[in-house]
Amino acid sequence: MFGKNFAWGAAASAYQVEGRAEGDGCGKTVWDTFCEQKRVYEGQDARIACDQIHRYKEDFALMRTMGIRHYRFSLNWARILPEGTGKINPAGIAFYQDMLKSLKENGITPYITLFHWEFPQALQDRGGWKNPESVEWFAEYARVAAEHFGEDCEYFITFNEPECFLGLGYLRGEHAPGLKLPCEDVFAMTHNVLKAHGAAVKALRKYAGREIKVGFAPTCGVAMPASEEALDVEAARRRYFSFPAEPDNWTWNVSWFTDPVCLGHYPEEGLKRFAPYLPEITKEDMELICQPIDFLGQNIYNGYEVRAGKQGEIIDVPRYPGFPKTASQWPVTPMCLYWGSRFLYERYGLPLYITENGISCHDMIAPDGRVHDPDRITFLDGYLSCLKRAVEEGVDVRGYFLWSFLDNFEWAKGYSERFGIVYVDYPTQKRIVKDSAYWYRRVIESTGEILSGNRPSREMLVLQPVLKECVWGGDRLVKEFGYAQCQKADGIGECWAVSAHKNGDCVIAEGSYQGKTLSWLYENHRELFGGLTAREFPLLVKIIDARTDLSIQVHPDDAYAMEHENGSFGKTECWYIMDCPEDARLVIGHHARTREELKELIDQGRYEELIRLVPVKKGDFIQINPGTVHAITGGFLLLETQQSSDITYRVYDYGRLVDGKPRQLHIKQSEDVIRVPDCTDQEAVFHTQEIPENQMGLLVDCDYYKVWKLSLSGEMKIDQKYPFLILSVLSGNGVIEGRPVKKGDHLLLPAGFGEVSLLGRMELILSTAKESGKEE
Repeated sequence: MFGKNFAWGAAASAYQVEGRAEGDGCGKTVWDTFCEQKRVYEGQDARIACDQIHRYKEDFALMRTMGIRHYRFSLNWARILPEGTGKINPAGIAFYQDMLKSLKENGITPYITLFHWEFPQALQDRGGWKNPESVEWFAEYARVAAEHFGEDCEYFITFNEPECFLGLGYLRGEHAPGLKLPCEDVFAMTHNVLKAHGAAVKALRKYAGREIKVGFAPTCGVAMPASEEALDVEAARRRYFSFPAEPDNWTWNVSWFTDPVCLGHYPEEGLKRFAPYLPEITKEDMELICQPIDFLGQNIYNGYEVRAGKQGEIIDVPRYPGFPKTASQWPVTPMCLYWGSRFLYERYGLPLYITENGISCHDMIAPDGRVHDPDRITFLDGYLSCLKRAVEEGVDVRGYFLWSFLDNFEWAKGYSERFGIVYVDYPTQKRIVKDSAYWYRRVIESTGEILSGNRPSREMLVLQPVLKECVWGGDRLVKEFGYAQCQKADGIGECWAVSAHKNGDCVIAEGSYQGKTLSWLYENHRELFGGLTAREFPLLVKIIDARTDLSIQVHPDDAYAMEHENGSFGKTECWYIMDCPEDARLVIGHHARTREELKELIDQGRYEELIRLVPVKKGDFIQINPGTVHAITGGFLLLETQQSSDITYRVYDYGRLVDGKPRQLHIKQSEDVIRVPDCTDQEAVFHTQEIPENQMGLLVDCDYYKVWKLSLSGEMKIDQKYPFLILSVLSGNGVIEGRPVKKGDHLLLPAGFGEVSLLGRMELILSTAKESGKEE
């Protein structure tokens, strides 16, 4: 769990939110020039942006109201030093000092980033980062910041995302200043930036006037293993710290920027690969770059999967069609926060901050005047849940900064992207708090307790059925229901649709627990089943297709099975008749009046005298208690709900042969457990046709389960208040909780699911287990 001192925050940069004010004395940046050149989306610019230069006090008060107590923001270098060096702008100093004062008044801890891409145009005109003097320029700027803001700010970050401002601004030409320089020039600039980082660390510590904490905030996509097998994990670790093959994208990596800062050397792989492009690198350079820092920041938004090949090679795993993406077309990959933070901490051993993470959504104002952004909540919940896992496994993550508090000017994308948890209506500068901000406030208040990662997923469970070949089986389960796990269609007598029994353990087909068995889920996440104490998942739901007669049989109760069947459950079961012939009859009970008469009829094979044939029809419901002689006859299709047991004692099997041999009978056990006298027809058979539509009609409430029938027509809601609830679709089709369903589908709703939405025309059987004190 996140600790009580975990820094929950939000992030922003000066250029993206501040805007300009008359007489503010701010110098021109490369982004101002880029905007003037109409190289931003739709010719947009940041002259107003979020107008935070006028509205910061209101914004900070709102930040406090929304529970945010840590704010990472940048200084505009050109606002403080309009020419980049030399003369200081008093208005800029006063502005940031008052911002710090306002943050303090609102109980918000500031984290100052010195450089979030606001490079003074005056310095760009002097060669920019390619000029070796840029190291001293940045050190001077860091000194001024430390002298004027060190008293009110404990946390400083030197650079934000050097991979981006160097790669996109100078190599690919997509960001300001929009240049496409040769690789050797960008390598030289990168070396200067890293030296500038080291010089700034020294200046910050020297001139802050007190002990401060200094960090560095690079970025990169995260290599994630396709599985948690050791070979895949090692493949992902290697890829994360390796280099792209494309020379025009070489800046997009972790180790070239972070190894020198944290380890004091460039990675060997990079030195070999990039040798033709590299500037002179001296020992003194590396000593300057590798100044001790207090924490490592990392901006993480997404990742990509890799796996290990048979020869140990790293293989990229392609994303499937329709892979989830944000509004900015970035892939949604929550596990990148887990693997990124884990790999970074393993390699560098420094306390970590996630200095940026967030999502662009297509936000809009709804008719109620609010901004509802459920996609952002889903995104953040998934990402933060994965970060929580890293924390719980010992990764020293100290804080998380959401990008961003306000919608803002998103660089070359202008205002086409909205990352904020507060909506900005740019024509009026009106702020509207989005649903995600309220959600984030609750996350902060609970120190992450409300995250879905703190509890097993309570999503609807879809199970893969287990098919059973039977001597009496037909072909309807494959032909009518589409259960096609077997090559053959004929002779499939049973579909174990919901089962955790050792003889047929269903596998979760999709979702968070995909690939896990139901028995594993019951054993490891008992809370999904209402805390039931039964040692095994207690129910087994089947569909039975009987082409010919089943054996005449009987089941033991719990006490007999416990003593004679290695501690197994007994078997209480019930049937709902889905289809049967006209004038159909089932074997339910017997005619023996005494146990002596029972033995005599069995021993003499007088089964026609023994059994009781009961007329039934489609839609009837039959309860078969332990000790009841019974048999399903040919032509029946039915759904069976039973205790999780596979114990059947055969009394008679019509002399059938399997592989040339008769099937085993269980005469002694049958005579032990058959009830004498047996139940009456009225006790066993219930006619369900009278249950009104859209009502859960109770069919049985016994010691082991409750079963209902529901004929759905249209739309309705039910309350899942049971340890679990199984929904079996017998006919028709519809939608359950947004998932299309059809005949033959079986769903399991875990405990705590709450309200369930159903829509369509369907006939369903619903069931749950019973346990004293647990059901309601």
